[in-house]
Amino acid sequence: MAAARRARAGDPRAGFRRPAAEPGPAVPQGLIRAARKSGQLNLSGRNLSEVPEHVWRINLDTPEEAHQNLSFGAADRWWEQTDLTKLILASNKLQCLSEDVKLLPALTVLDVHDNQLTSLPSALGQLENLQKLDVSHNKLKSIPEELMQLSHLKSLLLHHNELSHLPDGFGQLVNLEELDLSNNHLTDIPTSFALLINLVRLNLACNQLKNLPADISAMKSLRQLDCSKNYLETVPSKLATMASLEQLYLRKNKLRSLPEFPSCKLLKELHAGENQIEILNAENLKHLNSLSVLELRDNKIKSVPDEITLLQKLERLDLANNDISRLPYRLGNLPQLKFLALEGNPLRTIRRDLLQKGTQELLKYLRSKIQDDVTSPNEEPPVTAMTLPSESRINMHAITSLKLLEYSEKQAAVIPDEMFNAVRSNPVATVNFSKNQLNEIPPRIVELKDSVCDVNLGFNKISSISLELCMLHKLTHLDIRNNFLTSLPEEMEALTRLQVINLSFNRFKVFPSVLYHIVALETILLSNNQVGSIDPLQLKKMDKLGTLDLQNNDLLQVPPELGNCETLRTLLLEGNPFRTPRAAILAKGTAAVLEYLRSRIPT
Repeated sequence: MAAARRARAGDPRAGFRRPAAEPGPAVPQGLIRAARKSGQLNLSGRNLSEVPEHVWRINLDTPEEAHQNLSFGAADRWWEQTDLTKLILASNKLQCLSEDVKLLPALTVLDVHDNQLTSLPSALGQLENLQKLDVSHNKLKSIPEELMQLSHLKSLLLHHNELSHLPDGFGQLVNLEELDLSNNHLTDIPTSFALLINLVRLNLACNQLKNLPADISAMKSLRQLDCSKNYLETVPSKLATMASLEQLYLRKNKLRSLPEFPSCKLLKELHAGENQIEILNAENLKHLNSLSVLELRDNKIKSVPDEITLLQKLERLDLANNDISRLPYRLGNLPQLKFLALEGNPLRTIRRDLLQKGTQELLKYLRSKIQDDVTSPNEEPPVTAMTLPSESRINMHAITSLKLLEYSEKQAAVIPDEMFNAVRSNPVATVNFSKNQLNEIPPRIVELKDSVCDVNLGFNKISSISLELCMLHKLTHLDIRNNFLTSLPEEMEALTRLQVINLSFNRFKVFPSVLYHIVALETILLSNNQVGSIDPLQLKKMDKLGTLDLQNNDLLQVPPELGNCETLRTLLLEGNPFRTPRAAILAKGTAAVLEYLRSRIPT
C-alpha cells in the first residue's frame, strides 16, 4: 500500500530518481502492461546492460497508469494482474543478474541466453516453480550450489560457457529431462548424475572428458546421449545396459573399440566416426535390431563382420576412410539401406568408378556377387603338382584376376622374394605391404614399374624413400602414412602421374618441397606431423590440388596468400597452434576460410 499512498500524494523523490530505475525507452510501458495480463515478458535483443528494477518488481509495484486513472474498465483491473511466469532476457549485454530475481517466485521459464554473464545469483535457487532455465552462450565459470534446489526444473541449458566443474549435488535435480552442457571445459562428471533418472536428453559434446562414470547407466529414461568431441578412450560397458537409449553420439574421441550393446534394443543411431576404432566385432552389432544409422567414418576398421546383415532396419551406413579391403557381399541384401559410403578404403573387389555411381548401383553390384561369396569367400588356388610349394600361401587369384600383390598385417621385416617371383609376367596394378615392420621399401618393387599405380606402405618403420620407388612412373596413389619419414627425395619429381599422397603420422618438420613440383597432385594428406610453415605461392601453382590436410601440425601462422589457392575444395587446419583464423571460422568450412585469408592479404 505504500506505493499506492506515494502515488496519491506525489513522490518527493521523483525528480531525483536514476533514469535506470524508470521504465525507459528500452522497456516500453505497453510491454509491461501486456506482461501483467499475460504473465509473459519478452525483452530479448534490446541492448540492455542491466535489467531495470521495475521489471523485477512487476508483481509488487502499483502500475504507473493507476497513478493517473482511477476509473478502470474490466480489462484494466491491475489488482487482478497475472504473476509473471515467463521472462526472456536473451541476446542483450547483461553482465550480471540481480538477486532481485527472487521477487518473481512464479517464474516457470527464465531465458538469459546470449549475454555476458560471468556468474548467476544464488537467489535463483528460490524460484521453486522454475521448469526451464536457459543460460547458454554466456561466460559462466561456475554454477551456484543453490541452483540444485530447483526441484521442479525440467530443462537446464548451460552450453557454450566456461564451466570447468559442476556442483556435486547435481543429482538433486531429479525432475530434469533435458541437460545441455556442451561446449564447456569439463574434465569430469559428478557421480550424482546417476540420480537423474528422468533425464531424456544429455549433451556433453565439446568438453575435455577422458572418461564417463559407469553410474551414468542408471539414467533409465535417457534417449539421447551426445559425447562427441571429447577425449574418451573407452566407454563404460554398463552403457550398453541403457534400455531406453535411441541416439548415441561418440564422434571425435579416442576410442579404440566399441562397447557391446546387449540391452540397447531401441538404439536407432550410433555415430562413432573420427576415432581410432580398429575392430568391428559381431558382438558390437548383433543386438542392435532397431539401428537405422551407423556412422563409423574416419576410423581404422579393417573388416566388416557378416553379422552386419542382421541390421535389417539399417538405412545409412558410413564406412568412409577406413582400412577395409573387403566387404560381405550380403550387405547388398539389407532391405532399407538408402545410403552407403565407402570412399577412402583400400577395397580390392570394388572399382573406384563404381563407388562414385551411388548407393543403389553399389548394392546392385554387391547382390550380383553373393554367389561368389558363397563358393569362394577367400579364393586360394588349389595345390597341385604344378604349384610351387611356396605358392601355396600366395593368393595367385589376387595377382592374376585382381592385379593385386598383397602381403599386409604379417609383422614382417622383409617381403619374401617368393611374393615377387609369383608375379612373373602378370601386370600388377596394386601393391599392399602395409602393417608390417619394414625398415625400408623393398628394392624389388622396381620390377613392377610398368604396371603398378597404387602402392600402400602405411604402418611400417620406413625412414626414407628409396630411388626404386621414384622409378614407378605410372604411380597415381601412394599411401605411406604412419612411418618414420622426415623428408622426401627430389627424385620423386619423376612421379609425374602421382595424384594422391598420404604422409600422415610421420615426422616431417618442413613441408616436403618436392611436392610443389609434382603438378598432377590432387590430394596431399600431411596431418599429424610437425610441419611449421607452408609456401602459398608454390601451392598456388599446383592447379590440380583440391585437398590439403595439415591438421595437428606446428603451424604458428597461416599465410593470408593461401586464400588465393582457389582450386582447394578441402583445406583442413585444425589442431595447429596459430591464433587466426579462429576455430569459429575454421568450423565454417574451406570456402569461408579461404575468403577470410584473402581478406587479410595486405594491399
